[in-house]
Amino acid sequence: MEIILAKEYGFCFGVERAVEMVEKALSEGETVRTFGPLIHNQQEIKRLESKGVKAINELNEVQEGETVVIRAHGVTPQIEAELKSKASRVIDATCPFVTRVQRLAARAAAQDRHVVVVGNPEHPEMIGVKGYAPNHAFIVRDASEVPSLPKLKKPLVVSQTTIKAQTFFETAEAIKTKTDDEVEVINTICSATRDRQDAARELAEKVEIVYIIGGKHSSNSQKLLAVCKEKCEKTFLIETEEEINPEDLRGVRRVGVTAGASTPNWLIEKVIQRLKEIGEQLEKQ
Repeated sequence: MEIILAKEYGFCFGVERAVEMVEKALSEGETVRTFGPLIHNQQEIKRLESKGVKAINELNEVQEGETVVIRAHGVTPQIEAELKSKASRVIDATCPFVTRVQRLAARAAAQDRHVVVVGNPEHPEMIGVKGYAPNHAFIVRDASEVPSLPKLKKPLVVSQTTIKAQTFFETAEAIKTKTDDEVEVINTICSATRDRQDAARELAEKVEIVYIIGGKHSSNSQKLLAVCKEKCEKTFLIETEEEINPEDLRGVRRVGVTAGASTPNWLIEKVIQRLKEIGEQLEKQ
């Protein structure tokens, strides 16, 4: 049984940066808290918890003497200001790609323009971005939600960093029907997200089964699942090697493996090792 890895997979720059910032603070002897889960991977979160990192979700949980890390998805400017007033130190681990969306939204709002963000309104990244243009921003999941928008004033259209490109461009086109002004469209999908989706699509065309390693609540992992299923129906999103059912691999010669942007290498290696073990067992039967 051949195991083929996607050309691009696993930790993206923003996630790797966030984890490194936490590790550095720990090495300096600080008491580290993250405001919300640092990244969307429970296994990596548990690893950091074993080192003393604790996630907090409310401002009143911040205690004097603690270092609070803003997670990779970012927060609203109001939350950031509150954290700075309460914590001994605040480390901003917001992904630079997310920071770009925040700044674009703030700039458009300052110009009294509407901002339409294509993404999941319940995602922490989107909640944070909306905070930079609270009275000017609308968040829509896709083109089907555009008709519910009011008439827009010189709109800027940007995206959640992890959505599918097709969804973004279809929605941006639909938004042109909601304004008499010129629409400014800026593709803010993270390049790592695009690269992983392209690599996953290419991988899914070559294999009989695909395993995507990622958090069930991870937006980019869910997008990888959708992309792979377009080309390979037998695609599974798993968080750990324990979720692999050996029966799914019976008779399979080529297995594809990719991973979401919040999935650490140590977890990917455990899945690959388990697949090798199952392959050897099936060959003996």
